[in-house]
Amino acid sequence: MTELQAPPREALAVCRGVTVVYGTGAGAQRALEDVDLDIRSLDSLALLGRSGSGKTTLLHVLGALVEPTAGAVEWRGRTLASLDASARGAVRARGIAYVFQGANLLPYFSALENVAFADFVSGRATRSGGLSPAELLELVGLTSKTDHLPAELSGGEAQRVAIARALAQRPELLLCDEPTGHLDSDTSQRVLELIEALQRELGFALVIATHAADVAARLRRLAHLVDGRLAREETL
Repeated sequence: MTELQAPPREALAVCRGVTVVYGTGAGAQRALEDVDLDIRSLDSLALLGRSGSGKTTLLHVLGALVEPTAGAVEWRGRTLASLDASARGAVRARGIAYVFQGANLLPYFSALENVAFADFVSGRATRSGGLSPAELLELVGLTSKTDHLPAELSGGEAQRVAIARALAQRPELLLCDEPTGHLDSDTSQRVLELIEALQRELGFALVIATHAADVAARLRRLAHLVDGRLAREETL
């Protein structure tokens, strides 16, 4: 009997020969150098490197926030540089979501309003299906905090709201930039466990940029960045 194989996973974001240079002349700073990287559906990838190694820039390239100086980035087989501003905005709003080191919540909006605003901006509120903002907050364990302002939340609670806000976009790719960098170790563990559980339940690809080896070890693929170059990749 032939053993059944899982269907191949779709390519989402693909970098080919990506170089990013900030500034010009003597003050130019080379943030990325000739990076090749593939992100496929359901991927679980850590970008590991010291501060200044290019992790955040690579996240921004993958998320269509930064255009490479050289090389190309594709989203679902389409070169981002070939898309107009509206089409690139649609990719960012609907296909890709971010969780940053700080929650960056709107300070005068409640937890529910922060998630609902992302729902509206992404256009998901006008489309059928998906979880409502209240259901997303329930999913991250914050049903009792829906009316709280960011200042009334702990650091871990605020970061969970940020995760719910990101998931309001129904992303295919979730990019996290040091998502536990401002949290204590116990809260960090809980936030990482939550992100992992949500990935299993909702089925998005996950990329986490981190300088911490213990965080990187939680993911299935590991890409080491050194001085803007992809030094090596490994599967854990």
